[in-house]
Parts: sequence; structure tokens; C-alpha cells
Amino acid sequence: MSTYSCDRGQAEAVKGKSVAHPGWTIAATMLASSLAFIDGSVTNVALPAIGKELGGDASSLPWVINSYLLPLSALLLLGGAAGDHFGRKRALILGIILFALASVGCAFAPDLTSLFLARAAQGVGAAILMPNSLGILGSSFEGEARGRAVGTWAAAGAIASAVGPPLGGWLVDSVGWRAIFYLNIPVATAAIIVAWHYVEESAQGRGRLDWMGALLATVTLGTLTRALTLWSSRHAASFDTWAGLGGGIMLLVLFLIVEHRLGDRAMMPLALFASRPFVGLTLLTLLLYGALGGLLVLLPYLLIVGGQYSPTQAGLALLPFSIVIGTVSRRAGRLAERIGPRWPLSIGPIVTGAGFALMVRADPNASYWTSILPGMAVVALGMAGAVAPLTTAVLSSVDDRHTGTASGFNSATARTGGLVATAIAGAAIAVPRADLTGAFQAAAIVAAVLAVAAGVIAFLTLAKSS
Repeated sequence: MSTYSCDRGQAEAVKGKSVAHPGWTIAATMLASSLAFIDGSVTNVALPAIGKELGGDASSLPWVINSYLLPLSALLLLGGAAGDHFGRKRALILGIILFALASVGCAFAPDLTSLFLARAAQGVGAAILMPNSLGILGSSFEGEARGRAVGTWAAAGAIASAVGPPLGGWLVDSVGWRAIFYLNIPVATAAIIVAWHYVEESAQGRGRLDWMGALLATVTLGTLTRALTLWSSRHAASFDTWAGLGGGIMLLVLFLIVEHRLGDRAMMPLALFASRPFVGLTLLTLLLYGALGGLLVLLPYLLIVGGQYSPTQAGLALLPFSIVIGTVSRRAGRLAERIGPRWPLSIGPIVTGAGFALMVRADPNASYWTSILPGMAVVALGMAGAVAPLTTAVLSSVDDRHTGTASGFNSATARTGGLVATAIAGAAIAVPRADLTGAFQAAAIVAAVLAVAAGVIAFLTLAKSS
């Protein structure tokens, strides 16, 4: 939901030139990226309606989200490299077209399998358009103009993420869940028209693309996610679960071997991990965004199924989270510039963990203002203190050659955390309605532990002056 802050460093890391149509260029990138931001948050409130119409259960419903997150997580770096190689404008328009066509496929999906395939195509489109929307900003602006452009892009992402749940809930209530995918068509059409006419092409034409690394990353994440989903939905580890985990680990080792042999030509250069702060920031991102991703999937489900909220009400229940993030994160970023990211990245996740601990009091049948809002507000406050300093810390944790790749990898790690959390969330979705509140509260305890661990990792791995 707030991973836009992890992405903004990709644009800031690229040196560029002035642009003929600055306003239209920013508009094109904002329209394109809003597709991914809205779709990343709007689907959560539609899960119960989708499950009711298409017959989803605890082992299949998480894949409505994960079939989108999987290719987005695995292919984000490759999508950026493709833009560098073939041209960022071409890649941006291609990604938008693919996303729009996949959205039509989602809207017309007759069953869950068709929906999963269309959602996966959406994820591929998002993996292409997201890094290239930032790459275009980085190659089109310089100095303070670039900072303003990226800030505008990030603010638009925050707004899109905030609008997504209540708008999606209203559409589910008034039209039906398929309408949330029709919403993408006019936005995509406008983005294509503006990009085609006003965005200048920027192509590097450098190197070969790491297709093998991208394939192995996708298959590895898919195998591990499927195994975790099976385990969580059945509340037991079957032979399929162990086989999937074993196969996923073997594929991960193979992926690392391939990336090591490719060196700096790899999609994920292993030289990045020679930096202790970068390793710590990667673990922090995985744990913190994993905890957050689980909350954003389970809370709407709890409110709708356990508390009889309408999808609109459930979407509005999430709105305070985005409001706090949007108003506080910029101030936290300025504070981190003065004192360094170590303390914000240590305290922010710990405050987030305290918010998750408060969510143990969550009861969908009690007052929202006393049982849900306090914990959510504290979670949002802690996240707001962490998201902006995280970008600065990632960029400063590696040498100049790897800043763009490091920021892109951090963004992919954030989405992978959400991917894993959604897979495990099936354990709560699988319980009977009467037990759903208890399952959510148990998940909140796990999220609290993960968030606090993220803060401790930041304190131990970041230098005092970093």
C-alpha cells in the first residue's frame, strides 16, 4: 500500500536532461503507476465477493492477490532493465497495454483459474510499467526539478493507494466486484495517449537481459508461495507442502548460482550483499512489509466476514492508514536527512509492532473507533516514520553503480514480503467465521514480532552515522 516510497529512489538514482513537456511527462507516469497502486489495494476488499461468486476457499482466495504479486515481485528488476535496453517509453506503453488487456480478462473471468491467469498478466504489466515510469522521470529531469517530479509521483501513488479500498468497496457494493477491473480501462487509455504524444524516448541499449534469472526468480517464488499457501490453508504440512518447500529452496540455490556467474550483468548482482547495511535493510523490508501485507489482507476480510461490514465500509475503515502515511512520511524523511536513518528505521518498525500488538484487541462486532482504529493509527504512524528513511538508507548502503538496482531490489523485496504474508494468511481465512477474530488476533501477534525484529535489525546493522 505504501511501497511507493521504496520505489522513488530508482528515479533519483538516474542522471538525465531537461524535457520538452514536463507537466505531461509527469502526468503520463502518474497515470501509469496509479494503475498498479490502485490495483494493489483495491482487490483486498473484494475477496469475499469474489470467493462467493467463483467458489474460492482458503487455499485459492489468497491467489487472487498473489497471482498478481508474484510476477510483480519477480520481474520488477527485469522490467526496468528492459526499458533501459529497448526504450523506456516503449516499455511503459507496452506495460500499460498489457495491464489494460489483463484487466478486461479479470472482469470477464468465468472462474478462478481464468482470474488467476489474468491477474498474473496484470502483474507482468505492472512489473514493466512501474520501474519505467520512474526511469522516465529520472531521465527527463535534473536536480531540484527531478526531486519535485518524483515527489509529485510519490504523492500521486499515496493518493491512489488511499482511494483504492473505499472506491473498490463502493464499486463492489453498487455494481459488483468485476467493476474494479473496468476502472483501469479509462485510466490506461489516458496514460497511453499522453505517453504516446508527450513523453520523449530514452534508451540505453546496454547489455543483454537476464532472462534466466527472471525465469528462476518467478518459478522459485511461485513454488515457495504455493507450498506456504497449502500449509496455511490446511493447518498442516502435507507431502506436497514439504516437496514444494524443498523444490523452492533448490531453485533458490540455482538462482543464486546463475546470478553469481553473471556478475554485474545479473538481474540481482550479488555484490550488493557485500554491504552489511544493505543486507540489514533487505531483511527489515521483508519483515516489515510482510507484517503490513498480512494486515491489509486480513483486516478487510475480518470486517466483512466477521463483522458484516459492507465492502464500502471496510474500504473506508482502511482510509485512516493512508491519511497518516501521507501526512507524516514527508516530515519523517526530513528528520532522517538531519539525524540519519538509523534511529527512524529502528524506532519506526518498533512503533509499528506496538500498533500490531494493539490490534490484538480487534473485534469486528465491537466499536470500530475503540477496537480497530487505535491499533491501525499506531501502525500507520510507525510505518510513516520508516518508509521515507528506508529509501535514503538503501541508496547510501551501496556504491553509485548499484543505486538504481538496489532501490529496485528493495521495492521487489517489499512486494515479496506481501506475497509471503498473503500466502500464510490462508491460515486465518480457513477458520470458521466464529473463530475468525481469534485467528486475526493471533496473526497480529506474529506481525508485531516481525515488525519489532525489523527495528532491531536496523539498529544492529546501520552505522550511527549512516
